Amino acid sequence: METQTRTALVTGASGLVGGFLLDALLEDPRYREVHSLGRRPLPKQHPKLVQHTVDFARLGSETLPPAQDAFCCLGTTIKKAGSQESFRAVDHDAVLAFASAAKKAGVQRFLVVTALGADARSRVFYNRVKGETEEALKGMDFESLVILQPSLLLGERAESRPGEHVAIVASRVLAPLLRPLASRPIEARTVARAMVALAHSAPQGVKVAPSGELQQLGR
Repeated sequence: METQTRTALVTGASGLVGGFLLDALLEDPRYREVHSLGRRPLPKQHPKLVQHTVDFARLGSETLPPAQDAFCCLGTTIKKAGSQESFRAVDHDAVLAFASAAKKAGVQRFLVVTALGADARSRVFYNRVKGETEEALKGMDFESLVILQPSLLLGERAESRPGEHVAIVASRVLAPLLRPLASRPIEARTVARAMVALAHSAPQGVKVAPSGELQQLGR
């Protein structure tokens, strides 16, 4: 295994998947530095961690540290964002701004968490925005683009989402009855582990990893 040779850029480390991902990258001996980009600093210190406070609206024109791998875990909900426009600003615009800046920084592998059901032609606004983001990323010609499409995420969030909490409790009970692995809810920690695994195994071109594959990779 290569040791301390790679540099990673991360966005969304304050979120559910991103928090687990950041911990995994900091413990991964293949990474020398991990740069976390966010609107505010994280309450975390580590010898390999470098934090950057950024304005995502201007990130596309910023110069980021040279890196090989970029991990994007940005995401919100329409309820939390307050409007469809604000939701799109995070799940589409901010993601593409980060991708643009990462491309200029020399990133070879770009990994992004979207969602199961993402489809640019969907009538469902959430799925359509996710799909449009995927299509835009495909046009950026990264050496390797990995799109992770998890189903319902399980894990404790910093903020309260009562409706989602009910869905999660129900999903934990019903998961054994959902035979297709892709349909089962997935632990955020599992997605993070799969993301790191894919960073070191994905082929050139575009790789789409649906939830069932993430379940297996993140064990």
